[in-house]
Amino acid sequence: MNHVNVIAELEPGQILARGREVIRIEAEALGLLDEVLDDNFIKACQLIFGASRQLVITGMGKSGHIGRKVAATFAATGTPAIFVHPGEAAHGDLGMLAQGDVLLVLSNSGNTSELRAILHYARKGDIPIIGVASRGNSLVGDMADVTLLLPKVREACAVNVAPTTSTTLQLALGDALAMAVMDMRGVSKNWLREVHPAGSIGLALTPVADIMHGEEQLPLVRDYAGMPEVISVMTRGCFGLAGVVDETGALIGIITDGDLRRSFSVLTTAFAHEVMTPSPKVLPAEMPAGEALMFLNDNQITAAFVVEDASISAPHPLGIIHIHDLLRVGLN
Repeated sequence: MNHVNVIAELEPGQILARGREVIRIEAEALGLLDEVLDDNFIKACQLIFGASRQLVITGMGKSGHIGRKVAATFAATGTPAIFVHPGEAAHGDLGMLAQGDVLLVLSNSGNTSELRAILHYARKGDIPIIGVASRGNSLVGDMADVTLLLPKVREACAVNVAPTTSTTLQLALGDALAMAVMDMRGVSKNWLREVHPAGSIGLALTPVADIMHGEEQLPLVRDYAGMPEVISVMTRGCFGLAGVVDETGALIGIITDGDLRRSFSVLTTAFAHEVMTPSPKVLPAEMPAGEALMFLNDNQITAAFVVEDASISAPHPLGIIHIHDLLRVGLN
């Protein structure tokens, strides 16, 4: 049963206008947050980075929902983090805080009464507190070692009640803290891949070498090969191209359908090195698959050879990858 009384029915144009208005209000608030970040942001990052155990995040209501997401973001980017519900904390979960932790408290008003127990416990246990609130003169502001003040803005809610703008600010600030601390830790792509073995993140961070077709499937011809041999290699494979190598096996050029069309009049007499496009675009073996897909799209090519060192002029090909290989594993 719907317990909300319908007062008015909005026209389609009004619905769209309202949606855009909310996004504009929240975007403007984010701009204000950017402007008010100061040295306390640096201090907060340094406290989190220096924690010898973990980051503990707490918040009540909608701030708690944001806190859970912020904890997950920190944990996924190199900082051990958990969320502790302030109500549960007062019923035994205070034991989840210990020396070596840092407590991050989210509260728009700064005076959420349920936070009192966990704040006092942290102070008594000499656990550093980072407070996020819109009021410095508040319970959270008074008890925090470092206070990150949110700009005072109206909620996007028409009656300024439903947490909207304020939770967007909390979320953005949490992301800013997590990303800054991640950079301080020097978190590598390999580490991120280890903690994201599944899903789109894991796929995007997978080295292209793990997806490419190996040497046994490389469509290669020597530089002096005749065009009938080149065309045979191109049609026998599924890549629509042939790589041209010299006597050392180094890749010196590439022949595509476009090269064949441009040299159509001499195909019966030409050699591979006369038709090829020199210095083809190649992918380093360690390039993440997500970046490889962008590389192929940006260069408007469907396939590329994979090499150990893409910085040298004539690298030896290790494999080849087609854009369909990347799409087939789930990248988009």
